[in-house]
Amino acid sequence: MAHTYTALIQERGEWWVGRIQEIPSVNCQERTRAELLDTLKITLGEILEINEKEAIHLVENGYQAIPIQI
Repeated sequence: MAHTYTALIQERGEWWVGRIQEIPSVNCQERTRAELLDTLKITLGEILEINEKEAIHLVENGYQAIPIQI
């Protein structure tokens, strides 16, 4: 299942900075806009993978995984 995330980016002097709106811990800085977008995608993927592994670990140790809709 594909998800769409929102990259908030801004040019600041010689740098492009950005973050993923839905996951504030994903922040990056690069020299070009294209490099920034690539780095944000890579970093987002890594964070999601880490979160998935942590969630699996918790469930294996007795936590319950309950879907919640908002």
